[in-house]
Amino acid sequence: MSNGQIERIILGAEELFLQAGIKSVTMDDIAKHLGMSKKTIYHFFNDKNDLVIALVKKKLIEDECQIQDIINSSANVMEEMINMMKCSEEIFSRINPIVIHDMQKYHPLAWSEFQKFKSEVLVHTLEELLTKGIHQGFIRPDIDVRILAKMPVNQVEMGFNTAIFPVSQFSPWKVQYQLLEHFNYGICTLKGHELLDKYKTEHTEKMVG
Repeated sequence: MSNGQIERIILGAEELFLQAGIKSVTMDDIAKHLGMSKKTIYHFFNDKNDLVIALVKKKLIEDECQIQDIINSSANVMEEMINMMKCSEEIFSRINPIVIHDMQKYHPLAWSEFQKFKSEVLVHTLEELLTKGIHQGFIRPDIDVRILAKMPVNQVEMGFNTAIFPVSQFSPWKVQYQLLEHFNYGICTLKGHELLDKYKTEHTEKMVG
């Protein structure tokens, strides 16, 4: 039962963090939201920081599994990139930029877990994807894979930086999508562009229809 309770606490905390950011949510708020005693939460987590770290680790494992599923089920690199864009849309449309800001400022251990995942898993995955794409003829052979693999991973942070993109003026997901689309078109050959255009048309028709 303890695993089920841990899962429930993490999910409940995530719901509140996505709504209001991390800083403004207290352990009391989480207990009340779950209809659970604070004592039960403290049985599993030492403090809020401990809970934030557990949440980040859980999300990163899920993201890694999702990325692997996309790679395994896609016919080619372009399909992988397109499916990752769809997957990113689901993730980014739910993220509140305040969560990113609060994690950076108040939860450095959780933030370092995210940074480690970014540099070890995401950049490595993108290097492999770009190299494969060059062999398949969809990605420009003249790009430096080691440099370009770092670009979209670090653009995500910039997109969530409210000093650059205030939430009152910009939709966080729209910012992420524009940056990602710009990257995808920049690395593709004409053959790759054709597939991206086809996907974009289908996606737009789906959104309108």
